[in-house]
Amino acid sequence: MRVVVGTKNAHKVLELQRILEPLIPGLVLEPSPEDSPVEDGDTFSANALIKARSAFQATGRPALADDSGIEVAALDGRPGIFSARYAPSGLDQDNTALLLQEMAGVTHRAAAFVCAAALVHDGGEVVLERRWEGVVAPAPAGSGGFGYDPVFVPEGHSVTSAELTPEEKDQLSHRGQAFRALAPAIIALG
Repeated sequence: MRVVVGTKNAHKVLELQRILEPLIPGLVLEPSPEDSPVEDGDTFSANALIKARSAFQATGRPALADDSGIEVAALDGRPGIFSARYAPSGLDQDNTALLLQEMAGVTHRAAAFVCAAALVHDGGEVVLERRWEGVVAPAPAGSGGFGYDPVFVPEGHSVTSAELTPEEKDQLSHRGQAFRALAPAIIALG
């Protein structure tokens, strides 16, 4: 089964392939051939659907997309849906640096990664949201993953998500949870 993914982010396509392949043998995920649509939704779910709809309309093939980010309790849920473009540059290291700057001196560091996973096909749409609870680390650690992984310590762990193996991260993460929950809907397209 061939499914288009509403992203040009190669990290995300590989991560989704790792998550879904054991559940859907033979699944081939391909990045969307078009430029990213404007994400002007006001929730993770709305933005995931915007990307999946756009990829489906561009290709006519079933399309997956996600919108994800980090919500920090002490920052009233920021950066939230603006996680990928929190700093003016939008670069991962700048987004992370800005988050750590805003968290300087803050002792209540609760945070959660949030992922909305969407599937759009000619028979309808499905979107599911999952959370991965943890805290913001005082400084970056680890070289795995991307985005805010170096500053997110998952609940029950003493290392950042950037210090987990890809397999450990896939098992625990917000994205892993959301796409495993979405797998039955993908399989049903069979």
